[in-house]
Amino acid sequence: MKIYGVAVLAACFIAGQLIGDLLGMIFRFEGNIGGVGFGMLLLILLGDYMKKKNWTDHESESGIYFWSGMYIPVVVAMSSIQNVKAALSGGWAALIVGVVATGCCFLLIPLVSKFSKSTENK
Repeated sequence: MKIYGVAVLAACFIAGQLIGDLLGMIFRFEGNIGGVGFGMLLLILLGDYMKKKNWTDHESESGIYFWSGMYIPVVVAMSSIQNVKAALSGGWAALIVGVVATGCCFLLIPLVSKFSKSTENK
């Protein structure tokens, strides 16, 4: 049943928003810092954890994976309506954070590749 995927998605999204709001308060920033990203990360981790523990049946698992796949296009659509010009004119913080985050992702590629090769050999 795909409704279970929606429930897990909603729980992860809410938890991600709370984490993003908390980070915003900690850094004294009027807004949410990475809430959607944290929600997506939680959805991936929770879906994998539930699969390893055999807590879901096949239909629930397919629902979770369906919504995991839908999450990224929804985030892209949401970010496309943001005012990038206003963010960049407000300071260099958005540009610096984007470059650092992208650089960190590039640096993690060899680690993830090594990890995936070691799990394929088992």
